[in-house]
Amino acid sequence: MVIEIPRPLDTDADRGRHRTRTLDTQTLRIAMIGTRGVPACYGGFETAVEEVGRRLVERGHDVTVYSRGESTRTSEYLGMRVVHLPAVPVKQLETLSHTGLSAVHAVFGRRTDAAFVFNAANSPFLPLLRARGIPTALHMDGLEWKRSKWGRRGKAYYRWAEEFGVRTADALIADAPGIGEYYDREFGVPTELIRYGAPLLDDAPTDGIRALGLTPGGYHLVVARFEPENHVLEIVAGYRASSASAPLVVVGSAPYAAEYTQRIHAAAGDDPRIRFLGGVYDQDLLDALYFHAMSYVHGHSVGGTNPSLLRAMGAGTAVLAYDVGFNHETLDEHGLFFADAAEATRHFSTLENDPVGVVALGLHARERAAAAFRWEDVTSAYEDLARRLARRDSMHAQGRRARRGGRPHTVRGTG
Repeated sequence: MVIEIPRPLDTDADRGRHRTRTLDTQTLRIAMIGTRGVPACYGGFETAVEEVGRRLVERGHDVTVYSRGESTRTSEYLGMRVVHLPAVPVKQLETLSHTGLSAVHAVFGRRTDAAFVFNAANSPFLPLLRARGIPTALHMDGLEWKRSKWGRRGKAYYRWAEEFGVRTADALIADAPGIGEYYDREFGVPTELIRYGAPLLDDAPTDGIRALGLTPGGYHLVVARFEPENHVLEIVAGYRASSASAPLVVVGSAPYAAEYTQRIHAAAGDDPRIRFLGGVYDQDLLDALYFHAMSYVHGHSVGGTNPSLLRAMGAGTAVLAYDVGFNHETLDEHGLFFADAAEATRHFSTLENDPVGVVALGLHARERAAAAFRWEDVTSAYEDLARRLARRDSMHAQGRRARRGGRPHTVRGTG
């Protein structure tokens, strides 16, 4: 009988190959920092954390989510470990204060193989994590400094935080090609293209929308915060000038934009066709509103891949979207586009006079959502990035020298 004695791992290359094989199969400890946490009841970040986090758990990983939500104080959710920490309840400080405490907790807590930090504003805490040996990817989100809700100092901070994140992160996550191109152009650094997923709806009850006095297939829908970059004013003005007979249902509010809200209501005037519902936080009702709408009107212009748009696409609803590259790319041109109120007016007539075309647009949008925006694919991209981070695959050596106006670099596509 021959006993084979394993060859010792003598060389650096041997040790590297062994470590790679181990990390490709082992359970990773992954932290998700910088959002309101789970359960998801707010925006795209929280939905991504919930959908990706629970799937990573199903794949055998140990996931910790830092939460500041007050809806539940459970220490575990869908297999994820939930750590609840406080935050300063002030708009400018809430996110930063909570992320700072979360970073400290991660540093002094259990070993973490990789951390995902959401929101470029949280970049000041990356050096703390990296000093503890926690490799970190920063999700850059959209072009936050373009949002009107931030004053001059807020915009300047976001511009600074973007650059600081580029110089300190091990990896940067972009949720749309346009965001990756921005970081190529501005800083000459690579980004990881990781999308959001689109929930696919095959049906939805009609009780909720009928209770609102609406008819399935008989209304246009807007879901947006009332902020200038979401173009709710142009949508409302364009609709009012149209001859549309189906009502325009507007879901959303504006906690920091009272003057803009007044302008929207003034544009609506006393038109009985325009219905303002305020915020809708019942997800089943919101799904039904998307599913049964004749069209979804999307005015967002400064984000990347927008979760509201994906939800409408997954519901198979025809989309009228603001004419910006992010929306063209997400829809793959399967939609109508407007650049101002007058163009929106014309498209409302098109939507109501071409029912066959409306159905076709909705079907194409749903097919696009099902093919390109799958949560399983998104999770695989996060898992792959976490493994590479754990292997110390990092762009930091390049990024730490980056400044605005840097040399363009190839974007990594993982979505």
